[in-house]
Amino acid sequence: MWPVVWEWEIDEDEATELLTGLIAIESVNPSLVPGGSGELEVARYIADYLRSVGLPVRLDEVVAGRPNVVAAIPPGNQGGDEALLDRHHGLILNGHTDTVSIEGMAHHPLRAPVRKGKVYGRGAFDMKGGVAMALLALAAVKRADVPLRRSVLFTGVMDEEYASLGTQDVVKRYTADAAIVTEPTGLTLHLAHKGFAWVAVETTGLAAHGSRPQEGIDAITKMGKLLVAVERLDQSYLRTKPHPLLGHPSIHASIIQGGREMSTYPDRCVTQFERRTLPGEDPAVAAEELDEICRRLAAEDRSFRAKVTLGLTRSAYEVDRNEGIVQALASAFRAVTRRDPEYGVSSAWLDSAILGEAGIPTVIFGPDGAGPHTAREYVTLSSVMTGAKVLAEVIVQFCG
Repeated sequence: MWPVVWEWEIDEDEATELLTGLIAIESVNPSLVPGGSGELEVARYIADYLRSVGLPVRLDEVVAGRPNVVAAIPPGNQGGDEALLDRHHGLILNGHTDTVSIEGMAHHPLRAPVRKGKVYGRGAFDMKGGVAMALLALAAVKRADVPLRRSVLFTGVMDEEYASLGTQDVVKRYTADAAIVTEPTGLTLHLAHKGFAWVAVETTGLAAHGSRPQEGIDAITKMGKLLVAVERLDQSYLRTKPHPLLGHPSIHASIIQGGREMSTYPDRCVTQFERRTLPGEDPAVAAEELDEICRRLAAEDRSFRAKVTLGLTRSAYEVDRNEGIVQALASAFRAVTRRDPEYGVSSAWLDSAILGEAGIPTVIFGPDGAGPHTAREYVTLSSVMTGAKVLAEVIVQFCG
């Protein structure tokens, strides 16, 4: 027997207008792309929509001119701006408002054409479709005047595409019993994703004229030894026990720089490595592994010199399938769609890890589409509408 579900009405015209309006506002992350407009205008657009349906809204400025937009449905579905002063909430719906560059797209990045149920544009899939899904759900619950026991907080966050300053600010200001990140998942419930660490390794040589090999030490060939060893390290992960959802960790060389001119022995070479980590792994393990390789190479070659520097790290994330919010979301999905949900994992790192590290059990659930960060990006309107109904239902089941 399927659970009783509210008859959620998500108007297609409203959904289309809201989504195309979000896409039409350029919100390229200026930390990622110099000159990008940032998130202020799209935050104002979201704020206007939420105020129009009767929700208290405020902008939390994280960086000058770059705010998070925050709104709440208070307990009892009543109350005003004081609800935003509460630190603890029943449920957080989280989505980011920034995008990557709009350059080089196969279609207009902002005009959001709708073709055969697909809405195109930069950020349509990653992740203004998911933001629209959450906004439509909040509007549906508010309009239905559903009495809630616990409050729901919406956080439209800035800077996810670069340093995730927005969600870091959220967890400093607010706590919750659970959260849903509405990144695109094809309407499957994603329970985990890998973390990562960025590590720079600099090998040092000795500059000399190309005609005097006896005087030079080639920093690039020294780096070559390291690259061979890193490839072996990556292959060694395949011999370890895989994570049941995420498989094996990995490491690869992302960027390499070295040399100045053709007839000079290079005295410096720098390679940036990325290590993808599993739940339970400290991201700092990446620097430790590379440092161990460098020590071994130095013992074999007295002219091998290298410096290892750990850069940005982000932890992996996993939520237990038996966690309350996962069960509530699965139940809501069954109620709305009349079928059992599918479970999966996200390939990319997401802000869910920050929420999880703050002690907030988090599941990832969002619409369907394709093409994040590519020349042809779209989200399906039907999945946004279905997802909005599921979110509205989970609000009632989890907070009602």
